[in-house]
Amino acid sequence: MPEQKISIRDMAERLGVSPTTVSFVLNGKQKEKRISDKVAKRIIAMAKKLKYEPNHMARGLRTGKTKTIGLIVEDISNHFFAHIAKVVEHRALMYGYRVLYCSTEDNIKKARELLQMLKYRQVDGFIITPTASLEKEISALLGEKRPVVLIDRFLPGLPVSYVIADNFTGSYQAVTHLIKQGYRKIGFVTTTSSQTQMKSRFDGYRQPLGDRGIPYNEDLVLRIPFGSARSNAPRIIMEMIEKHRPEALFFATNYLGICGIEGIKKLGMQMPDDIALASFDEHDLFRLHDPGITCISQPIDRIARKVVDILVTEMESETGEVTQLMLPPKLVIRGSSTRPVGETSTALQQNA
Repeated sequence: MPEQKISIRDMAERLGVSPTTVSFVLNGKQKEKRISDKVAKRIIAMAKKLKYEPNHMARGLRTGKTKTIGLIVEDISNHFFAHIAKVVEHRALMYGYRVLYCSTEDNIKKARELLQMLKYRQVDGFIITPTASLEKEISALLGEKRPVVLIDRFLPGLPVSYVIADNFTGSYQAVTHLIKQGYRKIGFVTTTSSQTQMKSRFDGYRQPLGDRGIPYNEDLVLRIPFGSARSNAPRIIMEMIEKHRPEALFFATNYLGICGIEGIKKLGMQMPDDIALASFDEHDLFRLHDPGITCISQPIDRIARKVVDILVTEMESETGEVTQLMLPPKLVIRGSSTRPVGETSTALQQNA
């Protein structure tokens, strides 16, 4: 037979106190209700001994609070978002909150369904990586006085808190580094997304070219649809390299950077002798690869901690104050980009 769950009433009977007293203590209201430390300690000890698990749904109906946070990201399997989720969960636990997390896969229909599911679960606040066209739903949450903090990207014109990296500056640093190494024909591999973080990364790619008198060439910009990035991207990148022969490539995301490494290897090319490579976002593979991959490292831990701190403040103070933070990334220079361009790629000559 399955083990029967302990209830607040069961604990109250064992301790000889009222169920209300037990409920107040377990919800952190012992001081407010003037319950003695001695009684509170007995209740907490009994809850731990009996492995009491609160019914968050029932508590939410009583108090309006479930001590849960809904985290919606683009792709939980992605290194960046997986790291974010881990730090968010750890930080939230420090405040006594649990986290329910899920992925939109950049699909607006799925994003809307997930928001409805989390609202049904009565989460106290939302951390959201918004998909395109989600403004209406987030505006509705704000209108209902539900605490929301955006992460990784923001929605222009919407009065909502967010924590993001300075995407423009990160891209500008990476492309400037490539130019200083002697590269001029620099390609950019990105997605078809028009969201703010991708637009800023594109602007950060284009601006340093103009600042140094290098003509912008649309043929060197490759935009790959989100859904095809895993399966078709290496082939598409190979075709672009063979056709336009860039001296260096800058990738807008780490998963595209990994696809680029795969495509470069299939072409029999060497980094940086035949082609240089840099990517936005860090990844374990970039550190372990030989040569190491130059990248823009986002302050993931700090972003995630700040997101939780801001959300908890909004949930517990209910002031409606909006906090918008943009944190600086870091250029990490490794061997994939540190050799100045010399002769034309021998691998491309052979494949021509």
